[in-house]
Amino acid sequence: MYLLETSVLIKLGASIVFGMVIGLERELRKKPLGLKTSLVICVSSCLLTIVSIESAERYAEAAIRPMDPLRLAAQIVSGIGFLGAGVILRKQNDIIVGLTTAAMIWAACGLGIATGAGFYLEAFVGLCLIIISVELLPIIIKLVGPASLSDKEIKMDLTVSRADNRVVDILNEIKARDIKIKHVRITDIRTDSGKEGTHQVQLVIMVHEDRFTAEIYHEMKQIDFILSVQIENLSPSRR
Repeated sequence: MYLLETSVLIKLGASIVFGMVIGLERELRKKPLGLKTSLVICVSSCLLTIVSIESAERYAEAAIRPMDPLRLAAQIVSGIGFLGAGVILRKQNDIIVGLTTAAMIWAACGLGIATGAGFYLEAFVGLCLIIISVELLPIIIKLVGPASLSDKEIKMDLTVSRADNRVVDILNEIKARDIKIKHVRITDIRTDSGKEGTHQVQLVIMVHEDRFTAEIYHEMKQIDFILSVQIENLSPSRR
């Protein structure tokens, strides 16, 4: 029986291993692409590639036109897009998350196709390079790259008491705490009677990723003339 041929079993077994590695990496990162999903993608891509190649060899003589051995594989690459699109999300403040996970879905598909076509060594090398790119390179870049790569963005909404030049003093105080100010927006808040009340200062700041958001919050609370603080980390994850 065809499915019991040794070469087919080896291909499917290798696709299981490759899919498992991709799935475990995402699973450990608590990302949408889990172990089971990655295994299904990789194994099914491998199986469809095997069917596509073997069908072209088996039925080529009976066909009027030559058959493309990788016609199904081409459809796999096109069809896998709906899974990738499902994990890309746009959160508040125009933050896009899930791009790496979507790329890993595409990678699992590619590994399955390569394995199904019999390119074991190429698939293994590709898997190693993918894991190195996702896990090791970001660490190296942070160590030897520009310091700005280790910064994270934080959005703050400050309610500031209305007084002469207090906003300027507060901004200078924030800069003195080793905080980079990327964007500033100041709005006047009026009372119910229409009188001028307070200032609302919206900031996007850059701090080192090792500093906790709660730490920044408590530092802001210690600054004079700041009545209230709302703070949000815009860079929860780089993956």
